[in-house]
Amino acid sequence: MRQRPGTTKLALYPKLPMLGGIHRTWLDAVMYLALCGVLVLALISPYPARSQLIAVLVLLALLGISDRTIFLAFRSEHYWTTCLVFVFAGNWIAGAKAVQLALWFFAGFSKLNHHFPAVVCVMTSNSPFTRMAWLRKLMYRSYPDDLRPARSAEIMAHAGTALELGIPMLLAFAPSGWPLVLGMCLVLMLHSFITSNVPMGVPIEWNAMVVYGAFALFWAHPDVSVLQLGNPLLAVVLVLLLVAVPLLGNLFPHRMSFLLAMRYYAGNWACGVWLFRGESYRKLEKIKTSAPWVYDQLDRFYDRATAVGLVGKVMAFRLMHLHGRALPLLIPKAVDRLEDYEYLDGEVVAGLVLGWNFGDGHLHDERLLRVVQAQCAFEPGELRCIFVESQPLGQATLAYRICDAASGELERGQVQVSDLRARQPWAASV
Repeated sequence: MRQRPGTTKLALYPKLPMLGGIHRTWLDAVMYLALCGVLVLALISPYPARSQLIAVLVLLALLGISDRTIFLAFRSEHYWTTCLVFVFAGNWIAGAKAVQLALWFFAGFSKLNHHFPAVVCVMTSNSPFTRMAWLRKLMYRSYPDDLRPARSAEIMAHAGTALELGIPMLLAFAPSGWPLVLGMCLVLMLHSFITSNVPMGVPIEWNAMVVYGAFALFWAHPDVSVLQLGNPLLAVVLVLLLVAVPLLGNLFPHRMSFLLAMRYYAGNWACGVWLFRGESYRKLEKIKTSAPWVYDQLDRFYDRATAVGLVGKVMAFRLMHLHGRALPLLIPKAVDRLEDYEYLDGEVVAGLVLGWNFGDGHLHDERLLRVVQAQCAFEPGELRCIFVESQPLGQATLAYRICDAASGELERGQVQVSDLRARQPWAASV
């Protein structure tokens, strides 16, 4: 998708000449292929040349302006920032350590909420390695009547949060001797647990890279401190990228991707639901994509009942989390009869239209809706969307918007997180 001119993109500035627009151009395709080529050359080189690393920085920055989906897909908050360190740091090991410490710390910091116990609950009961019925039931208060997280799930969530916060503190402030050994053991415990659960949407290879980074940076170079960066200007840039941006992303989550804010798998995600009346979803065929409508794909392998059940699992996954429990309250506000509409999670829409999704609700919010409407021209009432934002740090509500593709925003408001905690995943609206 990303190297195919004519496919849909989300430009950072849609009206910008050359890099803007709503369709990928030959320039976008050439830049993307050039980036992939430079990365391959850097990987097979005995030692990546400075010119190769600069090319990666420049190309990915340009692609981030032209198509922010690509910038996020490359996990730029980690790899682009580390590449910046490779090029400009006097001691790149110190800079790479700073990036790694920020990843762990803010991943834990973002889990200081009421959302994460539901994540642990769903993740553990969905793992292929925890198939014991007694263990899965232990995650819920009273299975199958009360599917809210049990005390055991809450304890596991708090333990995981403490691990992610404790690891950077150990490795940053006590980098040798038994604290280093303990820190490395905690790293292995944390990422082994995450990987063994095979949670939906988690990049397993990224967890492997983080563990590799722990050994390559902290274990192999315990004598190098993050204070030995050797470039004051770069230090200021890193403070902005590794401290200021994640803090702002937690305080104002509607302003940026949860990836840039390092709010990894905390359960506190923006999400969206797209509701297509009747067969109006067929208008999506006007868009150049690499795959057809989701049911058209599944119909090649399954009967319709099985296909509906498979897509329904996505809905079930969403409803098991706190933000998903808002949907039974909001869907009746968006449409009169859900039976008249095709329900599709925004992530699936982003996968079809953009060619990629990663649980980032900002990839399928009003910005994507405007791009889709420009190509499909839905009539009023044919496509309704519900967008639920993340919970800001220090606040007790989730913001939502209900939009019509043709008519624009219909309603916005707030949902109390405390009310969602009291609701069952499948509770009907009242």
